[in-house]
Amino acid sequence: MNTLRTAMLLAAMTALFMGVGFLIGGSGGMMIALVIAAGTNLFSYWNADKMVLSMNRAVEVDEKNAPEYYAIVQSLAQQAGLPMPKTYLIDNPQPNAFATGRNPQNAAVAASTGLLQRLSHEEVAAVMAHELAHVQHRDTLTMTIVATFAGAISMLGNFAFFIGGNRDNNPFGFVGVLAAMIVAPFAAMVVQMAVSRTREYEADRRGAEICGHPLWLASALDKIARGAERIPNPDAERNPAMAHLFIINPLSGERMDSLFSTHPSTENRIAALQAMARDMEGSDTRVAPRQAPAPRQPGEQPPSGPWGQAARPEQPAESAEPKPNPWGRNPTGPKGRWS
Repeated sequence: MNTLRTAMLLAAMTALFMGVGFLIGGSGGMMIALVIAAGTNLFSYWNADKMVLSMNRAVEVDEKNAPEYYAIVQSLAQQAGLPMPKTYLIDNPQPNAFATGRNPQNAAVAASTGLLQRLSHEEVAAVMAHELAHVQHRDTLTMTIVATFAGAISMLGNFAFFIGGNRDNNPFGFVGVLAAMIVAPFAAMVVQMAVSRTREYEADRRGAEICGHPLWLASALDKIARGAERIPNPDAERNPAMAHLFIINPLSGERMDSLFSTHPSTENRIAALQAMARDMEGSDTRVAPRQAPAPRQPGEQPPSGPWGQAARPEQPAESAEPKPNPWGRNPTGPKGRWS
C-alpha cells in the first residue's frame, strides 16, 4: 500500500511539474519539464536524504561521541524490529527532530541539540520512536521526495518570474505564466502539507507503541511546540519545503490544523495520545520496550547523562539555561563538531 501511495504521489507531482512547464513554455516547456522531473525523481530517490541532512548541517554521531543518544535510538530500533539507522545531531537550539532515507536499510534520524537539552530522557526516547515509526512506514522516502519536488516547482515559478516564459508557445499567454508563478507552487505546497498531516497521526500512534508510553510523546510534543514558537530555526526558514519532515513545524506562524498547515494541531495530537494511554491502561495491553528507559518514581533523582538534570515540574525544561552542547564537551572531534 505504501509503495502504491508513493507511486501515485510521484505521478501526481510529475504531472504538476509538467503542467508548470507547459504554462511557461507550451509543449516544448512540458517536454523539458518531463525530462527534469525524471531526473528529479532519480536524484531524489538516491540523494534527497543527503540534501536534507546537509541543509540542516547535521553531523553523524555514534556510541563514542553521543553514547546515551545513540543508545536510545539503538534500543528503540531493536524494539521496532528495524535496522539501526544512521544517527545525526543538528547544532540548533530549537527542539526538533526528523527522519529521512529511501528505506529502513538506508534511513537516518536526526535530533537537534535543543531537543536533547530541553527534554527529559523519556521524552527524547518517545520522539525518536516517532521518527522510527516514519522509517518503519517508509514515510521518509515519500516525504523527502515531496519536499524535493515542492522546491523544484517553486524554482520553476521563480524561473517564470524572471524570464516571463515563452509566450509564443504558451497558449495561455501571460495568464499561463502568472499561474506558473503563483498557482503551481501553491498547489505543490498544499499537496506537501496534506501528505505530512495524514502521516503524523499514524507515526504518533506507532511511536507510542514502540516506546510503550503514549504520555511520554504527548509531553514531548507540548515542549517541542512551545520551544519552536520561541526559538527560530534559520535553516528551516531558508528551506521551508522541508518543514514537513520535522516532528513539529519548525517555521514561525503555522499552528492551525488546516489545509495550510504542515502539521496537525499539537493539541489534537496530544489529545489522541492521551486517549491512547487511557485505552492501553484499560485493556492492559501496553507494549513494554525491552530497553527503553523506565519512568522515574516521585522523588527519584534524574539520571546523569547527556542532558544533565531533567527539568523539575516547577521549572519547565525550555526555561532552563542550555549547555554548550548535550554532553558538556567542546565541539571538536574526529567525526564532526562534537566528541
